[in-house]
Amino acid sequence: MTDIREFIRAGRAEFKATLIVSGGTLVNVASGEIYPADVAVYKDRIVAVGDVADYRGPETEIVDATGYHLCPGLIDGHLHVECSKMSVTSFAKAVVPLGTTAIVSGLDQILVVSGLEGAREFLDEAKGTPLKIFWGAPCKTPYTLPRSNVGYYFAPDDHRATHSWPECVGIWETVREFVDTMDDHVLQAIEIAEESRLPILGCSPMCRGHRLNSYLQAGVRADHESYTAEEMLEKLRKGMHVVIRESSISHFLEENLRIVTEMGIKATSRISFCTDDVVATDILKRGHLDNMVRMAIAKGIEPMAAIQMATINGAEALRIGQKVGSISPGLAADILLVKDLSDFRVSAVVAKGRLAARDGKLTSDLAAPRRSAKITKTFAVDRVTPDELVVRADQADGEARVFTMSVTPEQIFVRKRRDVMLQVRDGIVQADPKQNVQYLTVVERYGRTSNRPVAFASGFGLRSGALATSTAPDDNNIVCVGTNPEDMAVAINHIIENNGGQAVADGGRIVSFLPLPIGGIVSDIEPEEMAQKEQELDDAARALGCALPWPFMYMFVLQITAIPDFAITDLGAIDCVNLTVVDPLKLAS
Repeated sequence: MTDIREFIRAGRAEFKATLIVSGGTLVNVASGEIYPADVAVYKDRIVAVGDVADYRGPETEIVDATGYHLCPGLIDGHLHVECSKMSVTSFAKAVVPLGTTAIVSGLDQILVVSGLEGAREFLDEAKGTPLKIFWGAPCKTPYTLPRSNVGYYFAPDDHRATHSWPECVGIWETVREFVDTMDDHVLQAIEIAEESRLPILGCSPMCRGHRLNSYLQAGVRADHESYTAEEMLEKLRKGMHVVIRESSISHFLEENLRIVTEMGIKATSRISFCTDDVVATDILKRGHLDNMVRMAIAKGIEPMAAIQMATINGAEALRIGQKVGSISPGLAADILLVKDLSDFRVSAVVAKGRLAARDGKLTSDLAAPRRSAKITKTFAVDRVTPDELVVRADQADGEARVFTMSVTPEQIFVRKRRDVMLQVRDGIVQADPKQNVQYLTVVERYGRTSNRPVAFASGFGLRSGALATSTAPDDNNIVCVGTNPEDMAVAINHIIENNGGQAVADGGRIVSFLPLPIGGIVSDIEPEEMAQKEQELDDAARALGCALPWPFMYMFVLQITAIPDFAITDLGAIDCVNLTVVDPLKLAS
């Protein structure tokens, strides 16, 4: 109780403010008003707003906000931070100068690799940065149906052990299929959450009608997966907090905001923002949540409402409004200085009670912590050989009809069925670049099995070579797309030898590589260097013929079985509608 007593006394001005933001115009997202006010901060908490003269002391740091609006720090309501390929420290370097001071993440990607110890390391790492992580305990890991092989399976006992963690704010990514199939572990997690008084946070893409009614019986409070405005409107009308996603490859903000701009919804308090999956190249080019605010305003949303969607609305949806979301006494001292609300460019950031960034740059250096072997030695897999990466037919020669998982820029990462006729030579079905058909494999890397099934993808456009990645939600097994098994083996083995990364191989050699040594999924490199590496990888992929806008992002989501119609895991090709493993030859026959 010592800290509470201390802050109570600081609220009475018995302890003087450590920092005062002076001369600004407050954007009060709680009342919807804009008016002049100063803000007094004691340590990492706001203690007074308005006339704060009594709180000023001889040691108080003054931040001059004359000519600026004061906005709350922005909150990303649903983010797989590891999918940025940046560590928590590197990610903070990228987004805090843009105004993002809090994220809600399941840390599910490091969980499947390194378990609770890995998640705990990432949460502790955040304490040394200006960025807050609110943690959603995953409903279970992995999210795949049928269950694939990963390094760690998050289960009901883990919920019992972690709901008391101070960062834990709810059950994360409660996939609709788990509720629909009445998965015992997920239903137990929901029951434990009710005992812990934690909200259930959903994942229900394309869920409407009876399916949505059934899903809502699980008590799901918020959802970030609406593919159309009509879907989002139905979820809103049925009482859900709806979260608009604008990721690097999933551009839903304009479509989802139609419920306001075209469908007449005026009660916007249950609409908030998230980015879900973003990469350094996109953040440095477009921004992060600040970009979503600008986009919303450009679509006709009033600046106050857009800022509320990026702050208090998300906080209330997640039941963390008593901690963050507005500039109010008792809340976290996360304050943005913005010159023009209609343009929403962040000039300075106070985070955790300190001036953290000014003019797009952090005010102090951030050093990544030392990494344990638990998150740096995560591969237990033998090298692969080319003859393991083929599809064998019953016939020696001729043709075979196969189904492929078709990917197009217009489908985002929805994979549709495309049947093609392929040549069979010496009993092996051949990929066919002329038909835009590539081999597709997943190599289980945790040492639980020797699984490395091979199927077919179409739409990547590769004329030669192979692309491979060990950061690939939801399992983070190694995914590889290629035109021939030799280059596929080169790319996969290079990743294994380097404890993780993304690789492009052609002609029997590596032509581009991004090391991801932390869990095989993230790196401590600077955001600018990460963006450069991403560009090099994409350029190398395009040199091989790939025309997709984000080649590696389109590839690394191929293991997600929660999105129709097809996926691939270490179990094989998955029919995401019937939740079964399918044979690429027999399905098409």
